[in-house]
Amino acid sequence: MKSPALEFDALAAAVNALPEDALSAARQSALQQLRKSGMPGVREEDWKYTDVSALVDITNAWLTGGASLPQEAAAPQPPAGIDADWITIANGQVDDSLIGQLPEGVTVSRLSAAGSDLASLGRLGDFNTALLHDGLKICVNEGASLKRPIGLFIADHAADGANVSQVRIEIDVARLGSASFIEYQVSGGDGDLYANVAVDLTLADGASADYVRIQDRGAQHNQTGYHGIELGRDARLRKTSFDLGGKLVRNDLVVNISQPGAEAEFGGLYLVGDRQHVDNHTRVDHRVGPAVSRQEYRGILAGKARGVWNGKAIVHEGADGTDAEQSNHNLLLSQNAEINAKPELEIYADDVKCSHGTTVGQLDETALFYLRTRGLDRSEARQMLTRAFALTIVGRSPIAQIEDYLLEQIDARLKALLEETTA
Repeated sequence: MKSPALEFDALAAAVNALPEDALSAARQSALQQLRKSGMPGVREEDWKYTDVSALVDITNAWLTGGASLPQEAAAPQPPAGIDADWITIANGQVDDSLIGQLPEGVTVSRLSAAGSDLASLGRLGDFNTALLHDGLKICVNEGASLKRPIGLFIADHAADGANVSQVRIEIDVARLGSASFIEYQVSGGDGDLYANVAVDLTLADGASADYVRIQDRGAQHNQTGYHGIELGRDARLRKTSFDLGGKLVRNDLVVNISQPGAEAEFGGLYLVGDRQHVDNHTRVDHRVGPAVSRQEYRGILAGKARGVWNGKAIVHEGADGTDAEQSNHNLLLSQNAEINAKPELEIYADDVKCSHGTTVGQLDETALFYLRTRGLDRSEARQMLTRAFALTIVGRSPIAQIEDYLLEQIDARLKALLEETTA
């Protein structure tokens, strides 16, 4: 099977139609690189369970239809239940009306004005750069400690036909700086949508960041995402992701530990319903030691859902003192749900502490029976057990003040998944 092919003449026309600004050279370079490499295909190891052909079809339909941006009657609004300093990116367009209200200690600029050199993020990163209207550069100053999270509200809309959007965000937390971020992705409309989001996060020496990503797109919409993280000496990252919606979702997380003393703790929860597909690929490069990385992902799948988790940790030569853990646990609520899980460890150093593991199972009938003897009906017992399974990840969310909001969203999603298995 060949890799899905983009309509390159239409793609080049869309790139050339974008305004001349500081991103122009990067767009052209990315376009040429994408022309050489193409889109990923299922014959490649990292993509064999996730076929992007449908995303290419949406893109080609959008390109040949004029590559226009949809117009909404009203601007999307961030969730009222989360207290944060919000910045909105709607259909790939940056709304900077709230940037001036951000607290002291943080500066935000548009990539189109900053003249930033965009790092290469692979083929989907080239696709992102080539069609990028604009992006954000967020800098937290040295020694600054932000009291409220910075919210990144990413909203897309596809009313008629196809829509494709690109989002690029670069975040730098300077030496000894501290900040938290909430990335919230939503989408609406009945049309075909493909959203491609790329985030680069760099933590300087002694810096720390807490990051929560919530993906709650329409069940018929598609999203790919790349999150690259660079950790300096004694830097600390805590990150949790929640995938609640989407039709086809692919998340790539790459953590580079190149300085000693760094700590990266991350994980995620994916709730996948009938005919939905969620793929999480993670990679941690331990280039020096001592340093710590810990990751745990959990999935709950119903109907004909499909999940993919591939977690890789590489301990490079000389990275003595590395402590790396990875785990993945999955709960299948139906006989037709499927998970492809693959933990990987590559160790080229001595004096390390590394572990990995994965589990796949169904609800424990003994536990269900016990709960029913305590007065719960079968539906209530199933809800309680699946909720307990999910709470492990929710309880580790690094931004405690959004836990109640998360629980409301997760309870509603779990109820829908359980109803799928009894319908």
